[in-house]
Amino acid sequence: MTSVASRPIEPEVDLAAFAGDDGWLFMRDGVGVAGRGEAMRVAAADADRVLADLGGRTVAIGARPFDRDAEWDLVVPRHQIRVDADGSAWETLVDGQDAHAAGSRAATGATADRAAAVTCVGPVRIESVESAEEWCASVARATGFIRAGRAEKIVLCREVTAIAEQPLAPSLLVGRLAERFDGCFLYRVDGLVGASPELLVERVGVTVRSQPMAGTARRSDDPVHDDALRAELFASSTYRHEHQLTIDMVHDTLLDYTSYLDFEPEPQIVPLANVFHLASRVEGRLSSPPASVLDLQAALHPTPAVSGRPRDAAVRLIAELEGRDRGRYAGTVGWVDGAGNGCWAVTIRCAQIDPDDPRRARIHAGCGLVADSDPARELSESEAKLQAILSVLED
Repeated sequence: MTSVASRPIEPEVDLAAFAGDDGWLFMRDGVGVAGRGEAMRVAAADADRVLADLGGRTVAIGARPFDRDAEWDLVVPRHQIRVDADGSAWETLVDGQDAHAAGSRAATGATADRAAAVTCVGPVRIESVESAEEWCASVARATGFIRAGRAEKIVLCREVTAIAEQPLAPSLLVGRLAERFDGCFLYRVDGLVGASPELLVERVGVTVRSQPMAGTARRSDDPVHDDALRAELFASSTYRHEHQLTIDMVHDTLLDYTSYLDFEPEPQIVPLANVFHLASRVEGRLSSPPASVLDLQAALHPTPAVSGRPRDAAVRLIAELEGRDRGRYAGTVGWVDGAGNGCWAVTIRCAQIDPDDPRRARIHAGCGLVADSDPARELSESEAKLQAILSVLED
């Protein structure tokens, strides 16, 4: 029988350092979870039941693919650290270990078996899956489908492969992402490393939150020009329409699970290092009994921000236009505990490191298309989004 031991610890924990290169991580602004060692893996369909048996503070971390029909699982780390937004922190040891014996290691994030720090990966070669011209032609096809009434919105993604001279160290990539993308969700799950700005869903007790993002403008190096870009994005009927499609879907989906739900009447402009995003906060109170965060993310995934609308029609057209599996890009990543609480982000701004050759990684960037989307402008947006990850690899 699996044993679990938990104890409170001081909240000044470096979760990213604790996870290292062979652990799991999901955090934003120091709040989140990290783990090392694998106690067990559980199918997503069984996770709520298994975690409830293990105890409310035990967490599982996972990343589901874009394909909502694909099977996926979560890992229950053997040694876990959890820091909550209220400032409390807990250490949990799963499967018969002594939490008190490991306390000093957890507080510092230091472990004896951690590999030596990697400070660079050397030159990186970039190979495009399709040329810029081919991708723009796909954008034109997609907007043609939309004008023909086959969908309201389609999210088309570009893919490149990054090939480094040395294996890509997740801890190095997480550190660089943390420096450049303050306020994003940093994650590292089985070779998937990224910094997502987009909260898909969070459940804390009976409170549910989401912050969908859709509508993007590429930033410049000139603050004055950036002010103009910010104003243009906010005023753009194309991007506001794209954004509203996502907000409506998230609101309508969560409404089935809540007794109260509201969203901001006007979107915010969220600045990142490379782009501006339109974002709106959605928050409500879950009906009784409250749904698990896993059920909520399953209902929401994939949102129009990464697929389109109507969802089923958009997903079919994406398969026709892209002709390949996105893997875990545009999926969801996050954690859940034994009480059904947790936090999940949309899996964007990420590198999917090849498990068979860790020098290689798949990089994606998605662009939301509506009827009047311009291929050249969407190409520029995709390049800005790709560069967010490529710049981290190429240092």
